[in-house]
Amino acid sequence: MTAAVAASPLMAISTEAEALAAADEFAVSLQETVIERDRSGELPVRELARFDATGLLGITVPEIDGGPELPVTTLAEVIRRIAVVDPAIAQAPQGHYLMVDVIATWASERQRHALFADVLAGRRLGNALAERGGHHAQDLQTRVHRRVSSLHLTGRKYYTTGALTSHWLAVSALDEEDRLVLAIVRRDAAGVELDTDWNVMGQRATVSGGAVFDDVEVEFVIDYQQAFEVPQQLGARAQLVHAAIEVGIAGGALRDAHWFVTEKARPFFEAARGGWGLTAAADPHTIQRFGRLATRVRAAELLLADAAAVQQTIGRVPADEHAAARGSIAVAQAKAFACETAVEVGTELFAMAGASAADEKHDLSRHWRNARTHSSHDPVDWKYHHTGNWLLSAVLPPNHGQL
Repeated sequence: MTAAVAASPLMAISTEAEALAAADEFAVSLQETVIERDRSGELPVRELARFDATGLLGITVPEIDGGPELPVTTLAEVIRRIAVVDPAIAQAPQGHYLMVDVIATWASERQRHALFADVLAGRRLGNALAERGGHHAQDLQTRVHRRVSSLHLTGRKYYTTGALTSHWLAVSALDEEDRLVLAIVRRDAAGVELDTDWNVMGQRATVSGGAVFDDVEVEFVIDYQQAFEVPQQLGARAQLVHAAIEVGIAGGALRDAHWFVTEKARPFFEAARGGWGLTAAADPHTIQRFGRLATRVRAAELLLADAAAVQQTIGRVPADEHAAARGSIAVAQAKAFACETAVEVGTELFAMAGASAADEKHDLSRHWRNARTHSSHDPVDWKYHHTGNWLLSAVLPPNHGQL
């Protein structure tokens, strides 16, 4: 098991301006080593320790629990700015922010006091929600069982983004009555084994590998099923962070395309001979293609901002099922469009920049690989399906954690 390195003194964040400044400073610190992380696929222990020390872990903690309770619009922009530089690092705390929402909405006062005190002290909440081997992603085999006077957890998980360097793990499981619960365990508890068996083409530094829980003592249990028995926004708020990651990938790819076309690439000989100038940026087809992609990236940024604003209006607890539907659909549209845009820009970068951009020393393929890997987590087709069904027939979208 990998332990986190000692972090710098924790920064205090109380305003949106402070949060965005912290995100920008942290993103800049990632720039010089992003290619190295992508190539190695090693656990970014020091980078995540620096993130935990930024104060950004606590920005959505409610005021009543000692946090600044900054708007979800701020959270989306924080994640987007980091993802422009390194979307794998930006994804590491995604589960953390979901767990903050779960605790704020459904935890007991004792649980809130203990867990939010740790969050505000710079201790991250990891997640272990997904499993392999079942008929579908929500076919859970992990169980919580009572032994004498305590609860214990047994099961296997995968896609445990951020778990290896977190302080707590929130593990989805079924209890003895087959109800869905979140079992909160310490990452270093006896019986917890976290693996680095993460061998994928993109988002490599997330190290979202496997986890084994062998009769692990559970510190806190939250009835998670109740969250989906009423109108909720947990899924939409979680998907908003994923959307911000995709928008960030698209922005980062466009930024690198601009750099390569204006500073590295040669013009195609037909453009040079045709009097279009001696730079790749003067090629009429490149100009048209870049303009179209820049417009799509801007549209993705605006859809993200709009979805976040809708979320902020609705809040963690929607007034009714129709408010919940509005929030879910707004995020679904932003996420679906962002996924398509990020993959497109990551591909079209090479059409603009030419063969020299494929030289591995530039590692420009990481944009497409990151976008394609991350966007495969849940199908955009279902997001468009539920959007169309809502708009055409007023059919409420499903009340689960991935829309």
